[in-house]
Amino acid sequence: MQIGRHPTNLALIGFMGTGKTSVGRQVADHLGFEFLDTDEFIQSRTGRTIADIFTKDGEPAFRALEKQVVQELSSREKTVIATGGGLPTNAENLAALKLFALVVCLWASPEKIWERVRNQSHRPLLHDADPQKKIRELLAVREPFYKQADVLINTDLRSVREAAQQITLQFKLATRQPR
Repeated sequence: MQIGRHPTNLALIGFMGTGKTSVGRQVADHLGFEFLDTDEFIQSRTGRTIADIFTKDGEPAFRALEKQVVQELSSREKTVIATGGGLPTNAENLAALKLFALVVCLWASPEKIWERVRNQSHRPLLHDADPQKKIRELLAVREPFYKQADVLINTDLRSVREAAQQITLQFKLATRQPR
């Protein structure tokens, strides 16, 4: 994390199935923060599912909605934000998040991700003939963006509780005032 930054929020980035929502809710409880999932926020605002937006309007329209949400979130404080998996692939989104949040990337192997998401029909990017191959391809494209996070946490072998504890500790260390 850059010297001089004073994040008042925590943003979780990473691929689908890495635990952003479940871990994020626990971190919010630990810190006494509000929890906000950008995908849920977009769905409540538009009255549509993410899958419907992807199908009818396309991915670029969805990414534009994500950008609007990030801009709106910049005025918040004490919020744990779970982002959609592709949100940080827009460099402007990632830079904006870093202005007001400690950015933590949750990482998992393609095999663990597949194990976690294979029975979830609401994942539009997995509606593919070979979803495991699609996961590997998308991870490869997104990895350079994910690695720009302030903190990387591997969730392959960590429980939700363990990951939440680690992230809470990292946030407290990052926001501790110098003596």
